[in-house]
Amino acid sequence: MRREKDEMTLIEDGMETGNDVELVRSFFKRDIAQVSKPGRYLGIEVNARRRPLTARGCNCVLVYPDVYEIGMSHLGLAILYEEINEREDCMADRAYLPWVDMQELMQRKGIPLFGLESRVPLNRFDVVGITLQHELTLANVLRILSLAGIPLRAADRGSRDPLVVGGGPGAYNPEPVAEFFDLLVLGEGEEVVHELLDAVREWKDMEKGDRPGFLRRCASIPSVYVPSLYRVHYRPDGTISGIEPLEGAPMPVRKRVVSDLDRVTRPRRPLVPLVESVHDRCSLEIFRGCTRGCRFCQAGMVYRPVRERSEDVLYAWGREMISATGCDELSLSSLSSADYSRIISLAERLSRDLERERVAVSLPSLRTDSFSVELASKVGRIRKTGLTLAPEAASPRLRSVINKEVTDEDLLEAVSAAYREGWRKMKLYFMVGLPGEEEEDVEAICSLVRRIMREGDSGRPPRGLRLSVSVSTFVPKPHTPFQWVGQLSLPETARRHFILKEGLRIRGVTWKWHTREMSYLEGILARGDRRLGPVVEAAAREGCLDNWSEFFSWERWRRAMEERGLDPTWYVERERGEEEVFPWDHLSAGVDRSFLWEEYQKAQRGEATEDCRYGDCLGCGVCDGKEVSGRLAGGGS
Repeated sequence: MRREKDEMTLIEDGMETGNDVELVRSFFKRDIAQVSKPGRYLGIEVNARRRPLTARGCNCVLVYPDVYEIGMSHLGLAILYEEINEREDCMADRAYLPWVDMQELMQRKGIPLFGLESRVPLNRFDVVGITLQHELTLANVLRILSLAGIPLRAADRGSRDPLVVGGGPGAYNPEPVAEFFDLLVLGEGEEVVHELLDAVREWKDMEKGDRPGFLRRCASIPSVYVPSLYRVHYRPDGTISGIEPLEGAPMPVRKRVVSDLDRVTRPRRPLVPLVESVHDRCSLEIFRGCTRGCRFCQAGMVYRPVRERSEDVLYAWGREMISATGCDELSLSSLSSADYSRIISLAERLSRDLERERVAVSLPSLRTDSFSVELASKVGRIRKTGLTLAPEAASPRLRSVINKEVTDEDLLEAVSAAYREGWRKMKLYFMVGLPGEEEEDVEAICSLVRRIMREGDSGRPPRGLRLSVSVSTFVPKPHTPFQWVGQLSLPETARRHFILKEGLRIRGVTWKWHTREMSYLEGILARGDRRLGPVVEAAAREGCLDNWSEFFSWERWRRAMEERGLDPTWYVERERGEEEVFPWDHLSAGVDRSFLWEEYQKAQRGEATEDCRYGDCLGCGVCDGKEVSGRLAGGGS
């Protein structure tokens, strides 16, 4: 009786319940035990807010378009979950893509997708916020809308349908799924989310009339992109001739940047998963941005500038999260954690204090140098698991192309330092298919790995070392210097994999590679345009979970493109000219296109670009010298 009463408090306050709510409630009583890992769907985690839906305020559900174990590790949704639930007039629930057995059971029983904590169907909320983290989850987005009973296309939604809002790194080119979103947010959401919530509340007070007019109003909020207010024009050859803003929509839409991270809400009481997540630890975000300038890295471009949190704020925050969760690991997370200007002081303070509680401090993103390894050793006194280093390329020439200024000696010194400190399991990340790559560059990966296994113990063979070599296929991403280049064909990728397969037959070495066809599809969607919308829809009807190899089907996607007269090689393998209009040219990540083109030219010449954190301003366009600029923990900028 008490559980039923608790459930009622989550759907009353002037809200009608309806048959769909009763269906969900009955489903949990009778059927939930039939699925694998029912803990994915219970919504009773430690620190769950379980706020009631309200007839007067704004009801939001935050959706990660993949399974619970992955979504529960996502820091961005954790931040927004706490940000929204701190407001008295709003609430935020959560949802994830159910596993296939749960999807099948829900469809068989007629159960709509629901918020985990309220167990109210998603189509009852005012806002459905979906994060776009990876191209291979785009079909999942449509699957979620279908399971929730929400019209797929924004143009088909009426006053009783929720607003479907997107965000995350995928929002920098959401064009393959643009027609399925009412609006998207570019950049960081801690501040703009409140402006959107205020707008939705006012719209709700007006009975949600004139939906197009409301969307036009939202387009005036900085960083909010309303796809319906932009018309794309194509040439006969398939390239874009222009992108036309309608009804006063901004051109371009510019990303939002939080200038002072110390001022924004941090997830002080993170949810503790009921089912083990992929990153089962507390994440302490020490700073945002990276200026090392790796030319393949989208995150390094779109998250600029570097903004560090102060050491005292981080220390108190880390202690608070451990106390609130009971986690046994605290991860100092960022794009390159060893670059934090006060990393030694912060890491030593936290590791020294938390060691008494048997809590490990970890550094998940390290530079390929001995400093990073020695730092990891200092904070890893509780336990040593694996160590990951990412040289990306094995030949000096190719490292110059991608602006990765690390030598073989740097890597060997890092491995030797790790071996001395007790690591016996290490992982190396490389890529194949980088611009300008030749066969000898691929063979250099094998040569470098052999050298490590011969000399990794200060010039001697490292006895007992187990080396895992992980190889991905380079995918050109929007808003990077390599957005103009062609991606490897499938046969060429296979040929490079064969070279590695033969060359890495080394004792103590295992190697893994990303499925070729999955990388190829990622390349299609990463630089895709709106003509791919029907392709995503058709593929989603036949399945989803494309980033899970057991469910991925390249044939499904190839057939969907062929039926609509679209050529995969045109999207993937074609070199772009300097003046080509990109599908995302109306969306600004802050970095000037001219800067990216110059970096592309420098890549072709093999020229390095220094890190502006330690040198002169490079004029990339992100910093305006006023509201948006770099910020270091020591007070520098």
